[in-house]
Amino acid sequence: MQERRAKARADADSRDKVVATNRRARHDYEIIDTLECGLILTGSEVKSLREGKAQIADGYARVTDGELWLFAMHIPPWTYAVGFGSHDPDRPRKLLAHRREIAEFLEETKTQPLTMIPIKLYFKEGRVKVEIALAKGRKQHDRRQEIKKRDAEREMQRATRHHEKFGR
Repeated sequence: MQERRAKARADADSRDKVVATNRRARHDYEIIDTLECGLILTGSEVKSLREGKAQIADGYARVTDGELWLFAMHIPPWTYAVGFGSHDPDRPRKLLAHRREIAEFLEETKTQPLTMIPIKLYFKEGRVKVEIALAKGRKQHDRRQEIKKRDAEREMQRATRHHEKFGR
């Protein structure tokens, strides 16, 4: 019995727990490159994230003084943190990444009109990670083209499955 519980606990720890995703980003932006970063958080922020509360849809990242910062990400205050123990929900948060990775992203944003946006916020091996994407904004007609392309591919897959299932 205890072995089974230990195994179940180990399996649960090995999986990544996704806290928040930015589903709108793949629609509004063309993702060019991604980077996994750590976050510097306070204790009440981590506890709030463990409850699954965060909003990253409006968030963006920026390099200032050679450091990567995440802005406009909302982590609501933890329910039980009152007064001194609570945190500012919309404060800028420092991201942890290697200098060369930060330099690459900074160089890309300087040479092209690109934005750094958070795609996913999750726990990995007990630590909070955020996936930052280097993205190029899509125009309205580009979005429509992407939807048409996706629908055409879906129709082709349906036709192929129907042909395989029923023959001619």
